[in-house]
Amino acid sequence: MTDTLADTVDPAVAEALEARYRDGAAARLAGAIRGNPVLDTVLGHRTVRAYSDRPLPPGTLETAVAAAQSAPSSCNMQAWSVIAVEDQATKDRLMAHAANQAQVGRAPLVLVFLADLARLRAVAASRGIPADGLDYVEMFLVAAVDAAMAAQNAVVALESLGLGTCYIGSIRNETDAVADLLGLPDEVIALFGLTIGYPDPARPADVKPRLGQDVVLHRERYRPVDADAVAAYDARMRGFQRGQGMEAIDWSVRTGRRIADAAALTGRHVLKAILNKRGFGLR
Repeated sequence: MTDTLADTVDPAVAEALEARYRDGAAARLAGAIRGNPVLDTVLGHRTVRAYSDRPLPPGTLETAVAAAQSAPSSCNMQAWSVIAVEDQATKDRLMAHAANQAQVGRAPLVLVFLADLARLRAVAASRGIPADGLDYVEMFLVAAVDAAMAAQNAVVALESLGLGTCYIGSIRNETDAVADLLGLPDEVIALFGLTIGYPDPARPADVKPRLGQDVVLHRERYRPVDADAVAAYDARMRGFQRGQGMEAIDWSVRTGRRIADAAALTGRHVLKAILNKRGFGLR
């Protein structure tokens, strides 16, 4: 007997897909996606910027790092490190370098993920092996990708435990100052932060809609951007923003403004020069 769509749809998956896309995706996709606790956590991700005063359970940091280290790593080089920041004075200084985002100062734990080529150079030197390959853009990309995969593993693990997280890319606004604050040596640079804490129940965060799969999923060959699909997403984002008490502005407009010119990069336009100063070759 052949299953019907109604027989195969997982109600939790359908609900999560509707929250994620808000475009009827549940009807199209839920029958193809089988739910489980891991997928429930992934589909239910939301950015949490407001945290309660509830302390983190013992072992939270170690659990996050173990999950992070369980992510894939290019050639097992493990070209990343992470700094745990819990001291309030340090968090306040880090917040000042990160566009004064309040969650950096208020979260009980902030993780700063690093591209770390210094460890690889030291390991090679200990074996009498030259490390000239570290001077190329490829190795910086390896470190950045490794760190991103590690961090996302940590996010999924932490959210499965009922904690909330928020990535902090704005620490790259003042990359040099953050490096000095955290005592980073040459060939180590902060890529992004991650704030961690129990969500404040008085300030609930909703699931943010994403572009439809018809925009981001290409089969066999890349397709041109579908302007109508982007316009439809703009409308869904305006609805989300209004529901969250945010300024309603099209995603395409907000995104366009973020890439309009060097000034829109809020200090990150000098990142290549800072990386060179910090010992990264980038050839």
